[in-house]
Amino acid sequence: MSTVRATRAWRNWAGTVTARPVREVTPASAAEVADAVRRAAEDGLRVKTAGAGHSFTAIAAADGLLIRPELLTGIRRIDRTAMTVTVESGTPLKRLNAALAREGLSLTNMGDIMEQTVAGATSTGTHGTGRDSASISAQITALELVTADGSTLHCSKEENPEVFAVARVGLGALGVITAITFAVEPLFLLNAREEPMTFDRVTAEFDALYAENEHFEFYWFPHTGNCNTKRNNRSAGPAAPLGAVSGWIEDELLANGLFQAVNSLGRAVPAAIPAIAGIASRALSARTYTDIPYKVFTSPRRVRFVEMEYALPREAAVPALREVRAMIERSPLRISFPVEVRTAPADDMALSTASGRESAYIAVHMYRGTPYRAYFAAVERIMTAHGGRPHWGKLHTRDAASLAAVYPRFGEFTAVRDRLDPERRFGNDHLRRVLGD
Repeated sequence: MSTVRATRAWRNWAGTVTARPVREVTPASAAEVADAVRRAAEDGLRVKTAGAGHSFTAIAAADGLLIRPELLTGIRRIDRTAMTVTVESGTPLKRLNAALAREGLSLTNMGDIMEQTVAGATSTGTHGTGRDSASISAQITALELVTADGSTLHCSKEENPEVFAVARVGLGALGVITAITFAVEPLFLLNAREEPMTFDRVTAEFDALYAENEHFEFYWFPHTGNCNTKRNNRSAGPAAPLGAVSGWIEDELLANGLFQAVNSLGRAVPAAIPAIAGIASRALSARTYTDIPYKVFTSPRRVRFVEMEYALPREAAVPALREVRAMIERSPLRISFPVEVRTAPADDMALSTASGRESAYIAVHMYRGTPYRAYFAAVERIMTAHGGRPHWGKLHTRDAASLAAVYPRFGEFTAVRDRLDPERRFGNDHLRRVLGD
C-alpha cells in the first residue's frame, strides 16, 4: 500500500469541489483498506474514498485521509450458477461492462455514462431509465464493507440484512466498500430508436410512451418546443450497430464537439442562447440501431457541466416539467443545456431516490463556468413542491430535516450509521448537512 503526504488538492470532475486531505493511500486489498482505516482512527482523521469524482456535491471530499481506489480493480469471480459477478470496488463501470460482454454477460440496466467506479456509482444511487428495471444499486446482491473499527463486514439479504437494506445506497457514510456482487444475465441486444418529438406531444403521450417501452427517456431543449426521445427495447437481433462514421458524427461531432462550441458561445453571449437552442434542438436526426446493452445505454460526455436532478412521483413528472418550462419563459434565464427526463420503478433501498415509489427524474444542467444558482434554485422550488428527492451525487440545497420528510426510512439508515460509525469516521461536512450529526 502506498501512502503519501497530500501536497495537492483533490478536485471533482465538474470543478465544483476542491479538498485538501492530510494524506492519501492507494490500497490494493480489503486488508490494506482496513489497516488504513485503523491508522486514520489512531491519528484522529476522518476517512473518505474518492473514485472518478463524478459527483457534483462534496459527498466524497476528504479533509483527513483520502483513499484512492485505483488498485482495487478487477473481477474477483463470476458465478454462472447464481448468475452473479463479484468485482473490486474501484473498478470503473466501463471496464466492468466490457469484461462482462467478453464473458457473454451483462448488467440489466445502467446509467448513461460509465466513467464512475462501481462503488461511487452505487453509493450515490446512479440510475438509468427503466419501466421495470431499476438502478445499478438495485442489482447488488452482496457487499463487502470495511467499517469504522477496521473490521470487514459482509452483507446481503441473508447476512447482516439490516446493513444490506441501507448500504446499497450508502453515501459513503457507513464504511469503505471493497467489493460488490451484482446480479447479471446473459448478454442481450437492445434496439434503440431515437427521434425528435415536440414538447406538447411528448408530454401529452408520456404515460403511453413509458408503458409501451422498457426504457424511455427524453430531452427537452429550453427556449424551444423541441425534444429528442429515446426508446430502448430488447431485440432478438440481428445486431445492427451504428456505423463508425455516422456514430462519430452524432456522438462526437454533434453531441460533444459542436455542443462544446455552442455552449462556449452561449457563455460568452447569453442573449444568443435561444437562437442557438433552436438550431441545436434540430441538429440530431432520427436514427435506429441494435447493439449490446452498454453500447446503447451509455454515451461519451466530454462537455463539462454542473447538474441538479430530482426524483418525483412518476405522476408528477409532466406537471413539474411544464412548471419548469413556464418558469424559464417568464424569467430572464438563458439555458443552453437540455432538460433530461427518465423513469425508475419503485425499489426497496432506504435512501434510494426511488425508494417505495415509482419515480421520474428531471435533471437540469448548466455549462461549467456559467452562473447556475438562480436556475437551480427556481427548479428546486418546483421539485420540492412535488415531493422531490434530490440525487445524492448532484447539486441541491436540502438538509437532513427536509430529507427525512421525503424518505420514510431515513431513520432506519441513520440508526445503522449510528451503530457502525458512532464517531463519524466516514463523515464530512456535506454528510453532516444531509444526514445530520
